[in-house]
Amino acid sequence: MRTRYSPQNTHDSDIERFRFRVVIAASVVVLGFAILFARFFYLQVIQHDYYATRAEDNRISLVPIAPNRGVIMDRNGIVLARNYTAFTLEITPSKIENLDAMIEDLGKLVEIESKDRRRFRKLLDESRSFESLPIRTRLSDEEVARFAANRYRFPGVEVKARLFRQYPLGSRASHAIGYINRINKTDLEIIEKNEQAANYRGTDHIGKTGLEQKYEFQLHGETGYEEVEIDAGGHAIRSLSRTPPVSGNNLTLTLDAKLQEITEQAFGDRRGALVAIEPSTGGILALVSTPTFDPNLFVDGIRSDEWDLLNNSPDRPMVNRALNGAYPPGSTFKPFMALAALEIGKRTAGQTISDPGFYNFGGHHFRDDKKGGHGTVDMYKSIVHSCDTYYYMLANDLGIDNIARFMGSLGLGSRSGIDIEGESEGVLPSPEWKRRRFKSREQQKWYAGETISIGIGQGYNAYTPIQLAQAIAVVANDGVFYRPHLVRYITDTKTGEKVLIEPEPLRTLAWKPENIEIIKKAMVGVNKEGTGARAFAGAEYVSGGKTGTAQLFSLKGAEYRAGKLKKELHDHGLFIAFAPADHPKIALAVLVENGGFGSQSAAPIARMVLDYYLLGKLPKGAAKEDDTPEEEN
Repeated sequence: MRTRYSPQNTHDSDIERFRFRVVIAASVVVLGFAILFARFFYLQVIQHDYYATRAEDNRISLVPIAPNRGVIMDRNGIVLARNYTAFTLEITPSKIENLDAMIEDLGKLVEIESKDRRRFRKLLDESRSFESLPIRTRLSDEEVARFAANRYRFPGVEVKARLFRQYPLGSRASHAIGYINRINKTDLEIIEKNEQAANYRGTDHIGKTGLEQKYEFQLHGETGYEEVEIDAGGHAIRSLSRTPPVSGNNLTLTLDAKLQEITEQAFGDRRGALVAIEPSTGGILALVSTPTFDPNLFVDGIRSDEWDLLNNSPDRPMVNRALNGAYPPGSTFKPFMALAALEIGKRTAGQTISDPGFYNFGGHHFRDDKKGGHGTVDMYKSIVHSCDTYYYMLANDLGIDNIARFMGSLGLGSRSGIDIEGESEGVLPSPEWKRRRFKSREQQKWYAGETISIGIGQGYNAYTPIQLAQAIAVVANDGVFYRPHLVRYITDTKTGEKVLIEPEPLRTLAWKPENIEIIKKAMVGVNKEGTGARAFAGAEYVSGGKTGTAQLFSLKGAEYRAGKLKKELHDHGLFIAFAPADHPKIALAVLVENGGFGSQSAAPIARMVLDYYLLGKLPKGAAKEDDTPEEEN
């Protein structure tokens, strides 16, 4: 039986399907609106604070304001490093459509060198488009006027006043003060390591050497910020608020700028170094390395030709000889050897030897500087007339271990701890040092004959001028050992408070007072009747000293004749001193590279320095060399 077709049934079925579809569609719409509402509720209510902050960040940008770098002054308030304001031509990239064309047009009006363009491009890559970036620094008044007359042609370009670092005394004390230069990748790593990245936003320069480097985070200051409202295109609209920067702290040094000038003048065109210390505090009065360099050259990026001239010069002006040069001490080693003998009990002051002019040891002939010898020699005479034979014998009696221990207690062969980076250790020879230094067993072995040369400051001995100055300062200060330092106090620019860098006595050496007096008396004798007498003739004060000559190569028993050698093969001249003898206010070490005998080259420099520091005498020109010095090694 067939089912009869009914139009009514078909109509009802269609209505049911339609209703079902409407319900489904309505459900989907309701669900969609529910999801949208939930999302809206989540974003607008639950995440309101988060997105409100992000929106505000997109609307407002913080533009860093670099702080004023701290000032460096000498002990008397003479400014050694400061800041000055100069005009800078600056571009805001976001306000310029064709940047390259704009720079080309600017170059026709104001000279823009290739190095200026390279620096600008580097800054552009590291900055945001609405920040003002320098394209030319230190504009002359004429250039400022020329741009001002054409300013209408250059929208987005303006002249601003910026701070620049300046070293008003030029090359004076440049190795101590150091210099600043543009921040590089290595500097950024140091900044991040010290968690200073935020504080260095907007800063282009950093201390590279000397005090500028060592006290960088004190000198830098605190970066300020300006809140700038920007549009969706990243263009600045207006300034909302400003947090001013805080200037860096100021440094006041122990250094005497006038003494530094006199000392550098005393060297003339000779290469060398001098370190002068206040024995009772460890404060550095003068730190000289000659030749010097002008740190102003580095502030805005040194030109390649100027760098080549400095870097390739045979005189090596960039090397800090006072801290990095290691030299044999020559006969300046002898007072310390004599003091070691007294303290260890290997000699008494009155004990004598007979000097025939040589010392034989192990089949080797160690020659004295004086033909025929010095005759009968006690400790006083051994220092005053610099008798080598006395110290050949003494070195053998003391032994290398005793020598190394005693010299190590004086700071020889170790960094002094001065507040400048990059100090060399020097070489304090010992069997242990030799085992570390050499690889083969034969080279590592210590031979007794090597000790003999050590006794007169030759052999493996190699110390920096600051180590020699520190050692004689300890003797002058009766065994009280201070850490050498350049900064006297730091002034907080926010509070005005001065934080004194307290003198830091590292240790007191337990020397017998009578032994110290024996050595001091002999060193006074050096400047009265010995190898330093000619240089200190007529001095209005009593000083102690010791001359020295450091050989650059072995003479192998031959006689030293400077006239037959090239200048660069001449011996180094050295001198150590303290004054006044009864209450030392200054102790120093002088080195003159290839200067020959210390009495000839180094002692006259020391005399000039002491005359000024103790008597205020102003010299005329460089120290004159002694044409007829008494020989010493």
